[in-house]
Amino acid sequence: MQGYFTKPWHEDLRQRVREFAEREVRPRIPEMEATRGVAHELSRLIAQQGWIGVTIDRAYGGMGAGHLAKTIIIEELARVCGAMGAMVQASQLGVAKIIHFGNDVQKRTWLPRIAAGDCLPTIATTEEQSGGHVLGMATTAVRDGDDYILNGHKVFVGNSHVGDLHGVVARTGEGSKGLSAFLVEKDRPGLSLAAHQPAMGLHGFSFGKLVFDNCRVPAANLLGAEGEGLAVAYSSSVLYGRPNLTAVSLGIHRAVVEEATALCIERERYGKPLGELNSMKLRLGAMQHRLMTARLAAYHAVHLLDEGKPCDAELMNAKYLNVEAAIESAEDCMKMHAASGLFTDRPVERYVRDAQHIYAPAGTSDIQLLRLGEFALGTAKGQWSERLAGLVRTSQAGRRDDQRLEATAV
Repeated sequence: MQGYFTKPWHEDLRQRVREFAEREVRPRIPEMEATRGVAHELSRLIAQQGWIGVTIDRAYGGMGAGHLAKTIIIEELARVCGAMGAMVQASQLGVAKIIHFGNDVQKRTWLPRIAAGDCLPTIATTEEQSGGHVLGMATTAVRDGDDYILNGHKVFVGNSHVGDLHGVVARTGEGSKGLSAFLVEKDRPGLSLAAHQPAMGLHGFSFGKLVFDNCRVPAANLLGAEGEGLAVAYSSSVLYGRPNLTAVSLGIHRAVVEEATALCIERERYGKPLGELNSMKLRLGAMQHRLMTARLAAYHAVHLLDEGKPCDAELMNAKYLNVEAAIESAEDCMKMHAASGLFTDRPVERYVRDAQHIYAPAGTSDIQLLRLGEFALGTAKGQWSERLAGLVRTSQAGRRDDQRLEATAV
């Protein structure tokens, strides 16, 4: 797709990320899988490459390179290690809220630190009892003089145990206008972390629980105006969460197809390579078809986002297609390996586990289909990509100058 969606500097960026991932990330995977702990050191090392700041304007020290470049970075990391692709995508959610809702002071304070890799941001919205029903959250933020006092909890917080700055959405009133967002530093008194709980996959990545017990936060840490918390949550999920998770799925999917291809070339049955058997060739062909189709959907959606065009439906479609395709191909790859795929000397079982983790965040596949159905019926409630198109164009003001951008990316 070079020359259509991507420019030469995109491919240069891809190569640099790929080389880094092979050199620095792949050797650490066995330890991450064995310990099932949080890869603190590796997360910091990745952040120090400047890639968390890929969508941050160059005025704040970022790359100003846009969402397609972000997709490529996440994709290449996830191709080697889904957990580290997830780490970068989760931090990007934290970036989104500051770019779109932060005031000048908040942007000057945090964006340069994020771009330099000194700060990993998160976003914390989900709660145990409300799940994906954002309006059902119960965590409260009560005004007390020049502060707000937060009480409650958040779960499934991406980068919970490596994050430095949490973007927390809490209830300040009733109804949809009763949610507000806050920047909460990790060392705020009253904020605690539940113990890391290893999950099925994405070993090395943390998505845990934050607990707020009379956590006092300055009113200056309010993101946007009081009552804009729903906008912070939804826009971050739509404009960053869906394409970011699409990129993680795409990277895992590429790794799956590469592993299946290698199996077909290296292993023999009946005196010839597996790939010469029609049953294997057909299964591999179906996997390649899914990958090509999914990648087109992913790149097209973020291309539209970079152009500041309405694309909520394309982002939903890309997330749905990439997640479902990656899961199906991972399962097919496992079937091709038969019993040998069950053991950890090959990465197939890791791909199967990791692919499942991308299903729920930013809306399950059922949610994506429901929203796409609303678009088909003409009953969709507006588009976040359209509402924030002006901000997207502003934040990417220098992106069209490929020569200057390439120099910056190098």
